[in-house]
Amino acid sequence: MEETVAADAAAAALPPAPGADRHASLDFADTAVTLPAGQSYDLLSAPDSAMRWLTAHGLITPGVRLYEVCAQRTRTMRGHVRALFAARVDGTAPPEESLRAVNEALTAAPTAPLLAWDATQGPRRVQSHPTDQAVNHALANLAADAADLLTGPDADLLAACGSAPCDRFLLRTHGRRHWCSTRCGDRARAARAYARRNNTPT
Repeated sequence: MEETVAADAAAAALPPAPGADRHASLDFADTAVTLPAGQSYDLLSAPDSAMRWLTAHGLITPGVRLYEVCAQRTRTMRGHVRALFAARVDGTAPPEESLRAVNEALTAAPTAPLLAWDATQGPRRVQSHPTDQAVNHALANLAADAADLLTGPDADLLAACGSAPCDRFLLRTHGRRHWCSTRCGDRARAARAYARRNNTPT
């Protein structure tokens, strides 16, 4: 039976994958992870945890309250972003429905900060939008970041973690081997050493 690890504990156990600091969409794709021994976690599994993740990434303001329908929309978009990343890594055509979902998110809300002015701060850029459209704006920004990643110079660095069963994405930093964390790298090296000792293929 699959055991679901508490989101906060799992998040502390696995640091962000390489490249997540440059692309929020990469960290977004990695909010659901398969771990060894049938374990997994989902940082968007409930409205509260989805709200914490979106707030931590500056995609919604702390005062915004999310409902299950919003969390579900966020998880659905994550699935589409993961499908596009997987297609890029595998060199295959992406699913049409995932392309359509990202394009719909891109056009559902403006992602550019507006110009505002007040007597205290003078001119400044603000993400101004109605609270009931907060999720639209968050998903639009994540879709824009995913599109930038897939079409920019980092696209060739996009990879899937090479330590099964982990299914996180990352940007390769060097070499052919690519793991999302030290833990996954250690597990892959241990599996190779075990296979060599026992003359079993890896």
